[in-house]
Amino acid sequence: MGALLTADGLLALATLSAMEIVLGIDNVVFIAILVGRLPEARREFARRLGSSRSCSSTSSSPWTR
Repeated sequence: MGALLTADGLLALATLSAMEIVLGIDNVVFIAILVGRLPEARREFARRLGSSRSCSSTSSSPWTR
């Protein structure tokens, strides 16, 4: 716990947080592009499915355990 509160630990935490934000935005853009190619009737379902799978794969990542 003490190593986290050092300058190096806080820099690493900030870097990882920034990367998570950028990758989350990337997922949203990717899903929006793919959903835009679907027929209108299937877009809402695909948008919800893509968003939920994106969140569940992030929370089940071995790095978050």
